[in-house]
Amino acid sequence: MTDPDGQPTTRISRRALVRAGAALGAAPLLAACGQNTTGAKAGSNTLSLLSTQHTPTKEADAFRQILKAADPSLTVNFNPGDTATTISQVKAQVQARSVRVNAFLGIHSDLSTLGPDNLADVSGLVSEIGSAGISAGNVTLSKIGTDKNYYVPLEQATYLLAVNKKALGWLPAGADVNSLTYDQLLAWAKAGKAANGGKAVFGLPAGPKGLLHRFTQGYLYPSFTGGLVTTFRSPDAVTAWQYFKELWSVTLPASTNVDFMQEPLASGQVLIGWDHVARLVDAPRDKPDDWLMVPAPQGPKARGYLAILNGIGIVKGSPDQDRTRQLIKALVKPEVQLDILRKLAFFPTVRAAVPADLPPAIKLESQAVTRTQTGGLLSLPSVGMGASDSKFTKVFQNCFTAIVLGNAGIQQTLDAQAKTMQQLITDANARCWVPDPQSSGPCQVG
Repeated sequence: MTDPDGQPTTRISRRALVRAGAALGAAPLLAACGQNTTGAKAGSNTLSLLSTQHTPTKEADAFRQILKAADPSLTVNFNPGDTATTISQVKAQVQARSVRVNAFLGIHSDLSTLGPDNLADVSGLVSEIGSAGISAGNVTLSKIGTDKNYYVPLEQATYLLAVNKKALGWLPAGADVNSLTYDQLLAWAKAGKAANGGKAVFGLPAGPKGLLHRFTQGYLYPSFTGGLVTTFRSPDAVTAWQYFKELWSVTLPASTNVDFMQEPLASGQVLIGWDHVARLVDAPRDKPDDWLMVPAPQGPKARGYLAILNGIGIVKGSPDQDRTRQLIKALVKPEVQLDILRKLAFFPTVRAAVPADLPPAIKLESQAVTRTQTGGLLSLPSVGMGASDSKFTKVFQNCFTAIVLGNAGIQQTLDAQAKTMQQLITDANARCWVPDPQSSGPCQVG
């Protein structure tokens, strides 16, 4: 099948994806955006690494420090950028046979979009690194539906609830904070608001650069409907959006301005917040004993959770591939993986003994991730949508704006947005991905 740019894409079996999700163990996953440049010239002493990850300025600076320390003999120009632009840049250089970019760092779906036409076969490198303990599930994902590896798994992340212990007194009777249901979360948020003089204690990252769409895609939908695309406008989906409206009524109204939940959590503006692990770690920094990190709730169908795998691939036809392999091997060394964990809260993809001096917040997150993945329903960010991925995300953002903020009719909104979603999927020829069942053709919106 082909993506909207006419490039071949691949699909992965549902069984392989489920195995990969189980293999994440006590490790989570993420993605972001920023600026990039054209790349290094062939034969220069600088490697060019384009990325759709670590785009916030603070993250990008930290990753540059990690790159510098990983192998001081290498100079790496790290250029994070938005997904569509960065992927298009790689494709354009490969198609023009004028490749100046050495490597690409992205989430699994980004790497799947580039595929064998744009990424070099790194099977030998994966085999060489394999003794370091990359899980079989992640190795399978790196084959992007083929019999060869096209990237090296580098980082993992997921999403959690951060809880200030002050809020525990408002938990519903009998509720276990480590095993909440969505009904209990709603009751908790309502009780907290009532006890806090009518001011909400629960928050979501609904700002312009927030990851609220991941909450809808990877948590609310799988938990309430058991699927995503195939259940998009189902009766269960209507129930999910009805729930979301009620939850939003006891959510901090200023959440629409929040990109990183750790900021209002750290300031005490909210006491309970959901976000990506890397966007929660600063909240407990000063008083870690005052905090808990716990799994997202369980819904009527399951505890849905989103697993994000970042990988690094060598661009096909790029210069200096030996030095690029040298860089990748340096980045998967256990000590470098733990440096990534300390600085960015992305968890290792290789065996790495967890040291005693990890930041307290990351220790808390590690425990919560293990609980999340025990019996949870795995979801992945959209696979096969290619350049239309941001438009796919926009469907969920439009639903939130219309239904939750604008009080529009739920079924009517879902029916209208379903037409847009189906066109995007059909044009991309994207087959269903977990949590939906595997399809033989373009995934059908249900």
